[in-house]
Amino acid sequence: MERRRIGTGALQVGAVGLGCMPMSWAYSGSRRRGEESVRAVHRALDLGSDLLDTADMYGPFTNELLLGRVLRERRADAFVSTKAGLLVGDQHIVANGRPGYVKRACDASLRRLQTDVIDLYQLHRADPEVPVEETWGAMAELVRAGKVRALGLCAVGARGGRRAGSGRYDGTLRQLQRVQQVFPVSAVQAELSVWSPEALTALLPWCAERGIGFLAAMPLGNGFLTGTLTPGEGFEPDDPRARHPRFTAEMMASNQPLVAGLRRIARRHGADVTPAQVALAWVLAQGPQVIALPGTKRERWARENAAAAALRLTPEDLAEVAALPPALGSWD
Repeated sequence: MERRRIGTGALQVGAVGLGCMPMSWAYSGSRRRGEESVRAVHRALDLGSDLLDTADMYGPFTNELLLGRVLRERRADAFVSTKAGLLVGDQHIVANGRPGYVKRACDASLRRLQTDVIDLYQLHRADPEVPVEETWGAMAELVRAGKVRALGLCAVGARGGRRAGSGRYDGTLRQLQRVQQVFPVSAVQAELSVWSPEALTALLPWCAERGIGFLAAMPLGNGFLTGTLTPGEGFEPDDPRARHPRFTAEMMASNQPLVAGLRRIARRHGADVTPAQVALAWVLAQGPQVIALPGTKRERWARENAAAAALRLTPEDLAEVAALPPALGSWD
């Protein structure tokens, strides 16, 4: 698989990574299968999708424990990315950026992941009660202590705006400018997909200018861009898509032209090419520093996603995607 750089150092990963959240967090709990997820991780590593993206809040904690089972055998094959900064309660999630907590959280993640170093340690969310420079400084100390190799920041405000260019990532850019003065940022993680391209306006260019890796979260639009979801079929109550404004039956039906466009392009590239692979190839075409992080818990989809790294869209393909109607939500 094509290799792409994380930051300005020597760290490199496969162009398509593996988002591990669905294995233990969000989506439907009834469909989680630990052994199936372990097989998916092994398959991803076999195919070069070596960036494994997790967080201590996924589960909470159980996702890191699951990955630890794989890393115990295959640590040399993996690039481990985890996050800290959010605490999960019974009915709420709160930020905690206190330096002492961040250091304890890192030690706990190392134990669960069964490794002595985290390749990329990301700040999930800044704590409004703690200056972000203090949190980032504590994370930098973890690098100096040899527990972490590089630092990343997850974007805030991903759902805050309504249209591209509405400044929804202004808060993230301000945070990045502040923490960059303390210790170099190697990666930024934010949503990027055919139906959520807002990061292209300012956030991705900011990263590109500085040689910072961009981890494209939700590149398949929470599953919508795969073309495997049927409008009106519904979701289980614990699946966040049951409350997502773009997953109402009406909005899913309205956004079908997006999937139809991806399907047309896929057919031009071969009978075995899928809309999901076109969606991932589009994400990768946005810049050499972009790494796609599709989430899955199934070996089949891990294999399909990894194959997307070899798909090259033509200028005509990219122009056709650009001409597709923007995704609608319940606010439109």
